[in-house]
Amino acid sequence: MEIHVYDTYVKAADGHTMHFDVITGEKDHEKAIAYGKEWLKSIGEENAVMTQNECQFCHSQGAPEPVEQAIKENGYFIQKMEGCP
Repeated sequence: MEIHVYDTYVKAADGHTMHFDVITGEKDHEKAIAYGKEWLKSIGEENAVMTQNECQFCHSQGAPEPVEQAIKENGYFIQKMEGCP
């Protein structure tokens, strides 16, 4: 499976920056943003601003098995980098 990685930096409610990748099975920027917002809501950061300014397409690659499985189940995978719960 080919996956598409969107590099994302979002300000949390307390002001710190969360860095994470939104990984999808489709190269669709709007869906990546929607998935990112869905994840932010799930961690209590539903008011965080996430637009094309915060979420940029990075690259495409083959998917490791756990990522592919998450995409099949949820439509996306979040790779937490810095400042994420």
